[in-house]
Amino acid sequence: MQNLQFESVLFNFHDVILMMISLQCLFFALLLWLTNSKQVKSTFFLAAFLFAHSLIPINELMMWGAEFKLHARQQFSSLYFIPGIAYYIDGALLFLCIKSLVFRDFSLKRSDLLHLLPLTIYCLFIGFSFYTKPLDFRLEMLNSESFVYSTNYVTIEFFSKLIRFSYVIACLILISRYGLKLQEKHSNMEKAHLSWLRALVAGFTIVMLFELILSASKIFTHYHYIYFYIGLTRYYTTFFLVNLLVFTAIRFFGMFEQVNEEETPKKPADEYTVEPEEAESIDRRIKQEKLYMDPDITLDSLADSLDIMPRDLSMVINRHFGANFYTFINSYRIEEAKKILKDPAYKDTTITEIYLTVGFNSKSVFYTFFKKLEGMTPTKFRQLN
Repeated sequence: MQNLQFESVLFNFHDVILMMISLQCLFFALLLWLTNSKQVKSTFFLAAFLFAHSLIPINELMMWGAEFKLHARQQFSSLYFIPGIAYYIDGALLFLCIKSLVFRDFSLKRSDLLHLLPLTIYCLFIGFSFYTKPLDFRLEMLNSESFVYSTNYVTIEFFSKLIRFSYVIACLILISRYGLKLQEKHSNMEKAHLSWLRALVAGFTIVMLFELILSASKIFTHYHYIYFYIGLTRYYTTFFLVNLLVFTAIRFFGMFEQVNEEETPKKPADEYTVEPEEAESIDRRIKQEKLYMDPDITLDSLADSLDIMPRDLSMVINRHFGANFYTFINSYRIEEAKKILKDPAYKDTTITEIYLTVGFNSKSVFYTFFKKLEGMTPTKFRQLN
């Protein structure tokens, strides 16, 4: 029988996953860019973020692919560190994507050029440390892997992972700020679509934390052991997150209610005065007409019912009652729920029926508010009364 000789495999299964992530990101980036007929800024930033992410798997393959890295060193030595630029810009692109998504008054400023500083540092480092060297010397640096394990390279790599992790933390803070601004106008947050966005960014936070740990672990002897378990996990997590990002973005990006990042008052806040009689009148009408029981009530609709300007109503709520609109309305709902829970006529009414009756849309929000104000659950309150 004739002996068969097999050529070495260029890609293993995990490498194929990386190639799939790269092609998928590139495809979706082009799709979003070409179909963004309304010139939506957040869509352009999302496309740029996905394009950057299409370079990351290529960088991983060129750096660490079992067979592919050897091929890349011989055929693409001049491009070897080019895909690595993605690590220095994708965090900033994600941050700008979310910022332009939630803030109506977003615009690029001269100060945003600072987002390019990490990329500039990387380009200068690679340029002077690698590309200024003769070709033969560069090939020796790659084949021996002396450069990628050098102190300087490991340090700059750790710097990139730290920057990325900082950006996703900044994204979470940005989402929280957006949520607080929405609470100035809305009594229910379930329609704000914040949960999926927060969960998505939290997922990227975990992935980038993994990469930060991997980068830091290079100073330890168990780096390869850690890389096997954490490194492969981040590949599959990234594959899942990219799919989730694209498909949820298609569904929800057009549904976000944008707010102004910076409010410009018509006159200084200290010039507004709140008359106690006006605040008492507002409180009395809300209680008498039970306006808070409308689950979709907003600052604007309440102001319209009370025949008062929304900004003036917001000032009364903030200054006299010491709360934002979200807390203000839900406090009335909790008081109404307490009355029902105490009333023997409603002893067979379920907790679900009660929180829906008083205007809540979420059981978890109802329980959170109730426990915060009363120090116990609604069920316990009913038992004690």
